[in-house]
Amino acid sequence: MCLAIPGRVLDLHDGGGLFARGRVDFGGVVREVSLICTPEVAVGDWVLVHAGLAIAVIDPAVAERTLAELARLGGEGA
Repeated sequence: MCLAIPGRVLDLHDGGGLFARGRVDFGGVVREVSLICTPEVAVGDWVLVHAGLAIAVIDPAVAERTLAELARLGGEGA
């Protein structure tokens, strides 16, 4: 099973094509991720990230619900 985590895009580093990257905030943990699969992404957007790769731009409400559910599951010792 694969798990993608929502994060908010802080900034973009336009390396063009295969080198498009940006910094994404995962609840206070900031990581640089590849944006090759999400060329439409903009600063402030929410993305789903798997293995360092943003795989989709998602609605902010979906991101918030997903984060709340992950927090709930984490609190259950899952």
